[in-house]
Amino acid sequence: MKLKTGDTVQVIKGKDKGKSAKIAAVYTKENKVLLPEVNQYKRHVKSRTGGQKSEIKTIVKPLPAENVALVCPKCKQITRVGYMMESGEKVRVCKKCKQTL
Repeated sequence: MKLKTGDTVQVIKGKDKGKSAKIAAVYTKENKVLLPEVNQYKRHVKSRTGGQKSEIKTIVKPLPAENVALVCPKCKQITRVGYMMESGEKVRVCKKCKQTL
């Protein structure tokens, strides 16, 4: 997966299309990313004996990684990620402006 925690991404598919957020967590095995304030759902919790009240909670579910696109911090456009070798290290680069990410 070419996305990392802390990258700014924009949602390109789904109900939150067009929203931007920073990645809070990356789940590589499931190929999903967690974005706070995006892909929120309401969960109704029943009351239990012992004084707990029923309530509606807002939960955030992870999005598939193919539904988001990276926003380059230099050119501020959505872009794909490429790799280059610089001084013996593999670094990520923006495909549009060729700057390191």
